[in-house]
Amino acid sequence: MVKPDGVQRALVGDVISRLERKGFRLAALKLFQPDKALAEEHYKDLSSKPFFKDLVDYIISGPVVAMVWEGAGVVKSARKLIGATNPLEAEPGTIRGDFAVQTGRNVVHGSDSPENGEREAALWFGNDVPIVDWQQVAAPWLRE
Repeated sequence: MVKPDGVQRALVGDVISRLERKGFRLAALKLFQPDKALAEEHYKDLSSKPFFKDLVDYIISGPVVAMVWEGAGVVKSARKLIGATNPLEAEPGTIRGDFAVQTGRNVVHGSDSPENGEREAALWFGNDVPIVDWQQVAAPWLRE
């Protein structure tokens, strides 16, 4: 997901481009402003943290771009492309290393496991936007 700071800073195309160039396939995309209930459910594992309220308030403060990406090793690889949660620890060349300055405005969210990816896709998309199954013509050039 591109968070509100990434949308406001016109970084959506850069984020998508990096994942596309890596060879992953975009299966769903949705621009919208989440409500508080959705944000609280999404971040429920952080609900006991002191920054939870600020995180929820922030994620509902503007539009986000939710996405579903598919491909071999997509979660692990995307996490590397995204970079460390704290942008000051993120390597140059990662999304956060190149575009973010503070943890509270770190441009993107990425699922940390395939299971959470499925949970988050169902949460953010539900029946609203179907996951599109399509054949990427470059696939034979990306994977054996």
